[in-house]
Amino acid sequence: MPIRTASLSRQIKKTGARLHLVVARRPGDAAAEPSEKEAALREEHRTLKAEQAKRRAEAGQPRAKPVKAAPPAKVAKPKVAKAPKAAKEPKEPKAAKAGANKPSRAEKQMQKADKLEAAKKAERKSAKT
Repeated sequence: MPIRTASLSRQIKKTGARLHLVVARRPGDAAAEPSEKEAALREEHRTLKAEQAKRRAEAGQPRAKPVKAAPPAKVAKPKVAKAPKAAKEPKEPKAAKAGANKPSRAEKQMQKADKLEAAKKAERKSAKT
């Protein structure tokens, strides 16, 4: 008969107590032949202790780990040949660009001064006429 309980300690304790009662109630001297009930209890107690020892030995062993399923293989997509791109025109260097379009600080101040003078002269002309 398989033993199906998670912990055997209570069962061992109960069978031990029953065995003790049977031995204590034995008639006459202690050397007398054990009864059938006592023999059955001793056998049950012995099997429970053996099962407990077996479980403790198994608990010390490493457990088998489940094998992980491999992910499904990916299908490679066929490569499509693309048309070559048109060649771009080479760009001008930045140093040449910056100097060509932007006036320097001194030139800006000169232009500003010229505009102020022109504004003053324009006022004078209009005032003279």
